[in-house]
Amino acid sequence: MLRLAMMAAVCALAACGLPRSGPSKSEIYAGSVERGGDAHIIYVNNHVTRTANFAPSYGFSRAFQAASAVGADEIRSGDVLGIAVWENVDDGLLASLGASSTQLQQIQVDSSGNIFVPYAGTIRAAGSTPDRLRQTITDRLSSQTPDPQVTVTRVAGDGATVSVIGKVMSQGVYPIERPTRTLSAMLARAGGVSIEPEVAVVTVKRGNEAGKVSMTELWSSPSNDIALRPGDIVLVEEDQRSFTALGALGGQTRVPLGNETINAIEAIAMVGGLASSLADPTGVFVLRDEPESVASQVLGQPVYGTQRMAYVLDLTRPNGLFLARDFLIRDGDTVYVTEAPYVQWQKTLSAITGSASTADSLSSIGE
Repeated sequence: MLRLAMMAAVCALAACGLPRSGPSKSEIYAGSVERGGDAHIIYVNNHVTRTANFAPSYGFSRAFQAASAVGADEIRSGDVLGIAVWENVDDGLLASLGASSTQLQQIQVDSSGNIFVPYAGTIRAAGSTPDRLRQTITDRLSSQTPDPQVTVTRVAGDGATVSVIGKVMSQGVYPIERPTRTLSAMLARAGGVSIEPEVAVVTVKRGNEAGKVSMTELWSSPSNDIALRPGDIVLVEEDQRSFTALGALGGQTRVPLGNETINAIEAIAMVGGLASSLADPTGVFVLRDEPESVASQVLGQPVYGTQRMAYVLDLTRPNGLFLARDFLIRDGDTVYVTEAPYVQWQKTLSAITGSASTADSLSSIGE
């Protein structure tokens, strides 16, 4: 009697409490939209691979790409100027006795865009070029000293700067100068990226807008090498795109994607393949939140809002491996493999036989 009671208890426990790696195939199906759940169960076929397969890429908007390069000679507030004046008299307005030229102290353009030059007064400098400013100062001084000769140079172009931060060799605030007017040139000015270029992502923040591009896309497409603007923030970081592998696989982990495009077969192989003693090859799921436009095409009917999709890959079908090879994995996907039905039976039988042995031992002790 004791043995039968214990075996009955074990059977009841096995039905609801045996350890496992996750939900069974039938339990996932029970959560489908057709059965009152909130996930669409979709068997992958050629139509699905065509409509659901796209690899979102980074890139800059038209506004970023259409922005013209900053004029390297344009003067801005914050720039430091060097001004020299030559006069054709021995005792000039600015020159000391016996000297024919005056090198004015380096002058910084103030926040209003103005500078002050002795005897020429306050002059608007921002928005001008050194040559135009030179002419303006010359005109102002001509009425006070005969035939003045003026030179104007930008000593430091700190009025047009870009902040470069993140995974670069040398973070800092860099001026936009003639050699550093584009994104790639500014990254080179900062010493290049300090991580593997294949996993590096560059974000440019401009006002309330932001654009993002991978280093490989920056190299491969000239349109991504955008012109920088004053005040831009350039951030370099490691690509965070990934998928998660769970269930009856060789490993259960979060797998970085980087800039790679991989399919379901490659995703399974990256974590050690199917666990041969556990996995159900008819129950390979790719769980994904699908955008409205893609979900409508996959389902063949209009839907509204993001949809939860459970794509089913049956690797035992004649074309199952081909379909899995053609089905692309995206950022945020969960690849889940269910356990084969017999695995639970094995666990149940193991629990029963093990407990039966325990019952025999208890019975012998009781005698």
